[in-house]
Amino acid sequence: MPRPPLPLNALRAFEAAARHQNLTRAALELCVSQAALSHQIRTLEQRLGVALFHRLPRGVALTEEGAALYPVLQDAFDRIAEGMQRFLGAQGRQVLTVGAVATFAAGWLLPRLPAFEAAHPDIELRVQTHNNRIDLASEGLDLAIRFGDGDWQGQACTPVLDTPFAPLCAPQLAERLRGPGDLAGVPLLRSYRADEWPRWLGAAGVAGVEARGPVFDSSLALAAAAAAGTGVALLPLRLFARERGEGRLLQPFAQTVDLGRYWLTRLRSRAEREPARRFRLWLEEQGRAAE
Repeated sequence: MPRPPLPLNALRAFEAAARHQNLTRAALELCVSQAALSHQIRTLEQRLGVALFHRLPRGVALTEEGAALYPVLQDAFDRIAEGMQRFLGAQGRQVLTVGAVATFAAGWLLPRLPAFEAAHPDIELRVQTHNNRIDLASEGLDLAIRFGDGDWQGQACTPVLDTPFAPLCAPQLAERLRGPGDLAGVPLLRSYRADEWPRWLGAAGVAGVEARGPVFDSSLALAAAAAAGTGVALLPLRLFARERGEGRLLQPFAQTVDLGRYWLTRLRSRAEREPARRFRLWLEEQGRAAE
């Protein structure tokens, strides 16, 4: 006698919970209560005879059995969505949610998005900005663009864009800077990454200068403060090409320093969906063209 099929709602509940690694966010996506979602997952676990999640104080984590089942279900649901697109047309656009460092989004990504939309009209791209501190699972993101060395545990990382850093400031302040040693007499605006100014000053051969200016949580805020004449900011040159071209920010010294690069990241525990794959390939192509 054939076994009864597994309940589709329970499979969907598991897939959403595994993707978000959070029962509350999964329940909101599926428009059910968290209690109902938990019941569906427990029913599935009882039918399969295995635990699919470790219940944690904040969220859930996949067991080995859950990690094996998740990509199978995700692929199946993606195939269903792709098949339905043939009948729904534009109404069946696949949603791709990407978190991006605000500086990268404003200075590099947003001007290029019309090209992505034109090349991939079946993908509805949703962009959320952040300040480089992000949790893919808890924030319900498919992908995240962040700055660093590409070493984030449990994540697949694709390099997107290199950008050298250099001091930038308002024109009236640049007139006072004849050499890197003159930075001792002006405020040096800082990010939360405390090693940036010491690394640039070391590369420029400057000793005895200490960064004591205010600290900002984003390069956009740093750039705005620098353009207002508050001090000198160490900024990624590629992302402020417009401000430099308009003369609002000047680069008083040619010395640059490599502090990292921008990466596209996703959780290794999640299979790469087709919209994410296409966005990754497009972003890599755009990065190569820019360099």
